[in-house]
Amino acid sequence: MDMSSINWLAVLVAGISAFVLGGIWYSPGLFGNAWMKENKLSLEEIKKGNKGKIFGLAFIISLIMAANLAMFLVDPKEGCGPKIDISFGTIAGLLAGIWVFGFVAIHGLFEHKSLRLILINGGYSLVALGLMGAIIGLWR
Repeated sequence: MDMSSINWLAVLVAGISAFVLGGIWYSPGLFGNAWMKENKLSLEEIKKGNKGKIFGLAFIISLIMAANLAMFLVDPKEGCGPKIDISFGTIAGLLAGIWVFGFVAIHGLFEHKSLRLILINGGYSLVALGLMGAIIGLWR
């Protein structure tokens, strides 16, 4: 693979988008309160966490996921596959999100998590990867 064909600025923006989406998704205004309830966590317990470690690693992992998706969204040789654009990137991201959603669901089932928690966490993965794919596909 020719790594020079990857738009690394798009990868950075896609990684940031997933990180920002997570902040919105898990905010009290959206799914944060339900997520805490389903995990049996209080706000005080959340505040005790090492924020630098948690947010720092989450950001790095988001960048790794965006880079991985970008590697799948490299334009093919002429006549050897679809042109990568926002539509294809979004679909590819959503399909990758289905893989992740499946693993979130499997882990949740074995951990005896509620369907509600599986949907919250899996839904975030699906939307975040769709958004990443859209950004990478658009920014070819």
